Amino acid sequence: MSKYKKLSHVVYKCDYHIVWVPKYRYRILKGAIKDLVERDIKMLCQWKGCEVEELNVREDHVHLLVSVPPKVSISKLMGTLKGKIAIKLFKSYPGLKQKSYWGNRFWARGYFVSTVGLDEETIRKYVKHQEKEERKVEDQQQQFDF
Repeated sequence: MSKYKKLSHVVYKCDYHIVWVPKYRYRILKGAIKDLVERDIKMLCQWKGCEVEELNVREDHVHLLVSVPPKVSISKLMGTLKGKIAIKLFKSYPGLKQKSYWGNRFWARGYFVSTVGLDEETIRKYVKHQEKEERKVEDQQQQFDF
């Protein structure tokens, strides 16, 4: 059960693979900028109660595998990550904002997200045959009831 996480009223495994890119997919995520992005993703995820499982910042995109509690929506998490990091990058590196192609946006619009869960076929079989299994358990219980 260790792969599952718990809150006061829920047991969950909500893992997501998220990918997003800088505007125009410029190869700018390197050196100090890369370090700042990595550090801030980890810090902001922790602040939101999320756990970073894997993180890979490439020169032109970011891959994030993150465990997110059910109370946090992916769109709000991404809004926080992209927004806060962009603001900090523009403050830390004012030269970025001087270039006309950036405007007030560091990241491209949108992102890719995919759930990372249990084997889909296993879940399909479980859901399909759940009623049969429940009947077996009920029949066994009735044998012991008087």
